[in-house]
Amino acid sequence: MIDGIINIYKEKGYTSHDVVAKMRGILKMKKIGHTGTLDPDAEGVLPVCVGKATKLVDLITDKDKTYLAVGKLGVITDTQDMTGKVMKTTQVNTSLSELQNILQSYIGEYLQLPPMYSAIKVDGKKLYELARQGKEIERERRRVIIHDIRFLDYNEEEQEFTISVDCGKGTYIRTLIHDIGETLGCGAAMKSLTRTAVGAFKLEAGLKLQELEALVKEDKLQPYIVTIEEMFSHYSKLIVDREYNKLIFNGNIFMPEHVMHPIPEDLTEMVRVYDSEEHFVGIYAYLTSEKLFKPMKMFL
Repeated sequence: MIDGIINIYKEKGYTSHDVVAKMRGILKMKKIGHTGTLDPDAEGVLPVCVGKATKLVDLITDKDKTYLAVGKLGVITDTQDMTGKVMKTTQVNTSLSELQNILQSYIGEYLQLPPMYSAIKVDGKKLYELARQGKEIERERRRVIIHDIRFLDYNEEEQEFTISVDCGKGTYIRTLIHDIGETLGCGAAMKSLTRTAVGAFKLEAGLKLQELEALVKEDKLQPYIVTIEEMFSHYSKLIVDREYNKLIFNGNIFMPEHVMHPIPEDLTEMVRVYDSEEHFVGIYAYLTSEKLFKPMKMFL
């Protein structure tokens, strides 16, 4: 039985659900969940939670992400990428300095309109299902944050630019590229997308499904599994006295006096809690005003 997170390199042609389905076959386990959708034509980092670690799906989904993207100027498609139907083409008269200035203007928060070709649900239906029926419905803009955009290349002949984007959750990179094209006045569509990082999970450490299968057959997968504890290694560690083990085993609150060792002065707001035998039990929040520890996520 595996409990932990595996950094998968999702290859082109697979949906995130395809990856989970294949991993269930490879690992002979059902309790598996991915941490954020990547379009079939996109590739890159897809942390997958296995066993008890499926409780961490939302936490990892909320992590900041980094993408490597190529945008093509002068074209607008219905999907906002080059796999879609071309709706309009425009002559491009954009200078390099103008492009770089526009890119910089998108750093920070902005209200992004989710694309119709997305997995967002409205009234129980996914937007892409409606889009495939030729329907377009009103959507609310969502506040997204772009931490940084690094300009990497501009191929003037092909009218394509390459950027690296650090962003918060819920950001659609193809919509960002579409919006950049709108601001430039010539339109733009995403040509390719690679997710290079999700939090501490990096592209170079990702396993392709074929590599995962080989490691499982050779019984060499363990070093590639990030344990639940490792995900919270930056939190303070507290060991509960044997007499109070039953409190944490039942997911109850406990007090500072129930801890085996003195509370550290640099106590983090969230803490890793262990029983008296130092078995990891879960994550607790320290409520300063009430001077007690409250359970947040249990991994018994």
